[in-house]
Amino acid sequence: MIFSKACEYGIRSAIYIAQRSLNNERCNLKDISKEVGSPEAFTAKILQLLVKGNIVKSVKGPSGGFEVSVKELKKIKLIDIVLAIDGEIDEKKCVLGLKKCSEDHPCPVHSIYKHIKKDLLSMVHNTSLSEMSNSVEAGLTCLKI
Repeated sequence: MIFSKACEYGIRSAIYIAQRSLNNERCNLKDISKEVGSPEAFTAKILQLLVKGNIVKSVKGPSGGFEVSVKELKKIKLIDIVLAIDGEIDEKKCVLGLKKCSEDHPCPVHSIYKHIKKDLLSMVHNTSLSEMSNSVEAGLTCLKI
């Protein structure tokens, strides 16, 4: 399970918006796009998906922008962002793209990847937007290198 480019930008956008929301600030499309390194038009489409998925809120008007409810930060998990952008995760999908990969007929990396996949699934289901935004806010992690 590797995230699509849109999902990568969506995760980074959600973290940036959450981080700003922790400081009682809203952010606009231009700032988000610049911060996550994504073209504005592409970022706008991603943000629409995040709004539709109830991850972020869009506020219209002169003091508008994007925000996340600070109360919801711990409830929003990485999987929610992935589902909003990439849709359902096919847990049975072969990492090499083989149609009939299974325990009975494994691909060359099946036995190695199944453990990695289990860890990845655990990560997306258990990691909250709060954890990710707080680690950026504390300077322990970064959104841009």
